[in-house]
Amino acid sequence: MRGYLILLTSLLVTIALPAKAADLSAQLNQFFKTRDPQHAVGMNVVVRTPQAQWPSCDSPQFTLPGNSRLWGNISVAANCDENRRYIQVQVQVSGQYLVAKRQLARGSSVTKEDFQLQTGRLDTLPARTLFDSASVADAVVLRDIQPGQPVSLSMLRQPWRVKAGQNVMVIASGDGFDASGEGKALNNATSAQWVRVRMGNGQIVSGRVGDDGNILITL
Repeated sequence: MRGYLILLTSLLVTIALPAKAADLSAQLNQFFKTRDPQHAVGMNVVVRTPQAQWPSCDSPQFTLPGNSRLWGNISVAANCDENRRYIQVQVQVSGQYLVAKRQLARGSSVTKEDFQLQTGRLDTLPARTLFDSASVADAVVLRDIQPGQPVSLSMLRQPWRVKAGQNVMVIASGDGFDASGEGKALNNATSAQWVRVRMGNGQIVSGRVGDDGNILITL
């Protein structure tokens, strides 16, 4: 009889443990999917911490540091009243990302047709990988990109809207005040970037490059 009870207890523990594992996994999946609803469909959270170190309550409250990444290996705090455990998880995300269709040489100008979307694991990609082609039109390649290689923001730049030595129009505006004058750009800049300009009287001012190439200063 004693042996039967031991066997029965062992079976009950074996049945109960997967249920708790499923509960914690489901709770963490829900937590991270709510945090990043845009990629919730392709997300899966894998718990790396051994089960013996899991929180003791049924419904822990999860918190993350403010600078936590969205995907990859993450440490999440699981709070049960005054008790806190740190759970190591891997947030896996699948989705589409941008790759080069062909070899792109450094210094060349590219269009959207030079790229295509590919589906795969987003959490394993380099930082700042692009997920669409919105920002690649007329861009300039900063280093060689191989066919099929994921494209990151650091590999491209927008074309210079203003170049050093170029004559530019500076437009200053404020509350009931508008003025303009011509100067010479002191550095290269794309649209919306800052550029320094030497005015005709020798004064150096700084402003943002407008889409039309004018330098805009708000007073």
